[in-house]
Amino acid sequence: MQTRFSPDQLLDPETGAAEAVIRKCVHCGFCTATCPTYVLLGDELDSPRGRIYLIKEMLENEREPGAEVVRHIDRCLSCLSCMTTCPSGVNYMHLVDHARAYIEERYSRPLHERAIRALLAWTLPYPGRMRLALRAARLARWLEPLLGRIGPAKPLAAMLRLAPRSIPQPRSPVGASADARRGRVVLLQGCAENVLRPEIRDATVRLLARAGFDVSFAKGEGCCGALTWHLGRKDDGLESARRNIDAWRAELANGLDAILITASGCGTTIKDYGHMLRHDPDYAEDAARLSGMAKDVTEFLAERGLPVKINAQQLKVAYLAPCSMQHGQKILRQPIDLMRAAGFDVSQPAEAHLCCGSAGTYNILQPDIAGQLGDRKAANLERLEPQVIATGNIGCATQIAGRTGVPVVHTVELLDWATGGPTPPALASIPASTEGLPHG
Repeated sequence: MQTRFSPDQLLDPETGAAEAVIRKCVHCGFCTATCPTYVLLGDELDSPRGRIYLIKEMLENEREPGAEVVRHIDRCLSCLSCMTTCPSGVNYMHLVDHARAYIEERYSRPLHERAIRALLAWTLPYPGRMRLALRAARLARWLEPLLGRIGPAKPLAAMLRLAPRSIPQPRSPVGASADARRGRVVLLQGCAENVLRPEIRDATVRLLARAGFDVSFAKGEGCCGALTWHLGRKDDGLESARRNIDAWRAELANGLDAILITASGCGTTIKDYGHMLRHDPDYAEDAARLSGMAKDVTEFLAERGLPVKINAQQLKVAYLAPCSMQHGQKILRQPIDLMRAAGFDVSQPAEAHLCCGSAGTYNILQPDIAGQLGDRKAANLERLEPQVIATGNIGCATQIAGRTGVPVVHTVELLDWATGGPTPPALASIPASTEGLPHG
């Protein structure tokens, strides 16, 4: 794609990096076939190719973004399916992240949009605040049908609809010291996952300890920054990254094999810390080193091996591959191979490459599109007639659980169960007499 940035503009490192990404685009259009918003809406400006053109014009002219440009950029899920499809290696992720920060700095959103985005940034990355918000949402759930009919209030309606019926009690993370030491790992504590489904962390700790690893939690660690980063709040996202790097620096002194992550959305961002902080002289080197140590838990276990299998399962599992895992981190076979090695019958749905519509805060900020994608994904999963749906991201699990009667669990819950752990809570209602299931 031809660009017309001035030499002075290209002196800015962020603009120079964006220009290099834009010039790689050759207008081939392959991305349109796998872009969820283009598949749904059929609008060229809601495709990666169209958005790249809009971003180019916005950056070249250094103009204040208009409402139409912002609308099309906001509709992007950052699912990164286009990056899997692109034959030219266009790093759309870095380009759209830069565009969102540019918009956040220069565009004055309507008051109701500013309010909901500020509320999300203030609550979701902080577990205590998130619990308070969820309790308030439970009390106000009766307002959801009314708010859903008011355009500016639709994000609030989506928040009420997504709020769980019950909120687990908070509990402090407890690590594990393995009997047969094979290494030491730090497990990301995260934010939303441990508010909504703390049993995922528990299963991960048990599984890793059974596999022979010491599991620790880094003091001072917090949200990975993905939620605010993708809202265009660049400074907030970088602050989260620096805080986590400080926490992990301290862990290196005790020996560290990996930083493990159970929410793939977090993993994609953490693996990008080296890029995010490349211009920070105090953090660039450690950011590159530590982000290189970050691994999804299934990625790590695929390399190191599962514990000795105890219960051979024949449960029929539909695997929902999170976009942040398959497109963002290129982790494709590992979760499936691990579940099959543990005895599960695993299959993937049609259109496995298409996003479920969760995408961080997308299902709140763009509820109509997210709802269509969620219904489409749930229908494809149910066509497999599974006994359980497994995924590797809390956002995907939340998005689909509200659209199907099939239990939805994290991959590590199944792996923990198959190697001696307890039955996942979501599967407690399945009769013990079901063929292939262990008792107890």
